[in-house]
Amino acid sequence: MASAAEQMAQNMSWSAFGKATELRQRILFTIGLLIVYRLGTYIPIPGIDADALQAFVEQAQQGIGGVLNMFTGGAIGRMGLFALGIMPYISASIIVQLMTAMVPQLEQLKKEGEQGRKKINQYTRFGTVFLATLQAYGLAAGLEGSGLATEAGLYFRISAVVTLVGGTMFLMWLGEQITQRGIGNGISLIIFVGIIAEIPAALAQFFAQGRSGSISPAVIVGVMLMVVLTIMFVVFMERALRKIHIQYPRRQVGMKVYDGGSSHLPVKVNPAGVIPAIFASSLLLLPTTFSTFSGGQTNEFMAYVLPLFGQGQPLNLLFFTVMIVFFAYFYTFNVAFKPDEVAENLKSQNGFIPGIRPGEKTAEYLEYVVNRILVVGAAYLAAVCLLPEILRAQLAIPFYFGGTSVLIVVSVTMDTIQQVQSHMLAHQYEGLIEKSQLRGKKRGGKNKAKGPSRR
Repeated sequence: MASAAEQMAQNMSWSAFGKATELRQRILFTIGLLIVYRLGTYIPIPGIDADALQAFVEQAQQGIGGVLNMFTGGAIGRMGLFALGIMPYISASIIVQLMTAMVPQLEQLKKEGEQGRKKINQYTRFGTVFLATLQAYGLAAGLEGSGLATEAGLYFRISAVVTLVGGTMFLMWLGEQITQRGIGNGISLIIFVGIIAEIPAALAQFFAQGRSGSISPAVIVGVMLMVVLTIMFVVFMERALRKIHIQYPRRQVGMKVYDGGSSHLPVKVNPAGVIPAIFASSLLLLPTTFSTFSGGQTNEFMAYVLPLFGQGQPLNLLFFTVMIVFFAYFYTFNVAFKPDEVAENLKSQNGFIPGIRPGEKTAEYLEYVVNRILVVGAAYLAAVCLLPEILRAQLAIPFYFGGTSVLIVVSVTMDTIQQVQSHMLAHQYEGLIEKSQLRGKKRGGKNKAKGPSRR
């Protein structure tokens, strides 16, 4: 038998969507802000020589023009207002979360509820401004050194830094507005839209190479098949759960006795979602970011290190794998699933895992289970992110839709659809409650009307 929620989900239709006014407003609000973001990627920063810009992007394709171009929706290639994208905010979030786990004062703030969360968010914003300023100045110096500035000098650097930092802070504000007043996670949707917007041009270039004969038809078919299989695998793994049996004893509330029941505690195979891949990708940009401070002239050390972190290089793949595994465990146990808090909540609700004592033993058991699950989850994330990169390097395919982008697109799509369904279910429940209240008022009105006649 399907549950009431499942039956209501099956009854969803376009007519029901049309009646959900709040959901429609949220979707339109989200689309409007995402359009503003896309328009901002085409507004160039002041003082850039447009003719020399394309050559600079091609030279930096293995570094800042490669991975970062995916997260900025092509803004870095056009040196647009949002050229830094949302990456400084993501990097600041990484640093703040790491410090929260290590600094007792920040850990105490995390336990203070809403007020502590606001202070941590404020520290993240300050860190975003600091990192964005560093990256913007480094990018301005790199533009000057590459001869892209029409009038190089202090004025160009100041104007570029102010413009780029302002663009990043505006993007951060857009993401927060989408999360609060729109649908879906705002930061993830901004990255998602940037990836989707670049796919048509990448596909056109890919098929053009096939028509010219530089790529064989077998390789084209193989790459497209790989993308389809990767999407199917990501959907399967993102929906995979490990259900832990929970038992509730018989309890008495006042004069009523409630029978004991049972339920399941769902634990996802990948509780951290797409966060580890995004965090690891952002850290891969650090060597290139540091190199831009030299104004296009790298020293011997950077000249030796940068090629090692190129796409498909062993050191790049090893560093990427280690960071994905680290952030999968770190984000899961510090944000997504905290065994101590889950065990405490179960204990307060008189729930227990059969054969496991409530409290500390339950937390230890949950940590043991999640640790084993994360071995599969982290391996899945690393495989999805690395396999397309390895194939691209071996086959020399400049195909844009890599493993990280597939993971981001599929995960964000599933999360957004789930939120839309949740809003639809809430709207249907509200409709049922309103109907029941109206029926109750009608019946009450009839009884009141009959009252005087009985007397």
